[in-house]
Amino acid sequence: MRSKSQARKKVRTPGNTSVTHYWRKKPKRAHCAICKRPIQSVPRLRPSKMRKTNKTARRANRLESGRYCSTCLNTLIKESVWNQ
Repeated sequence: MRSKSQARKKVRTPGNTSVTHYWRKKPKRAHCAICKRPIQSVPRLRPSKMRKTNKTARRANRLESGRYCSTCLNTLIKESVWNQ
């Protein structure tokens, strides 16, 4: 028995039996490790589908793009420059 919140559809199989097909839930958005805001340009895909996409489609074209949002990354870079 699955949960009621899961999307489902009743299907009639070739053997003439009624079966319920369940869909997997869409995962939550990727969040920034510092400010916890959702990261832009990271798709909401399950790990199996994420593996099949291109690496450029999985993340933005900047350093540490899958971990930090653009504003937090900008402040981290500025702090590292000022501390040197």
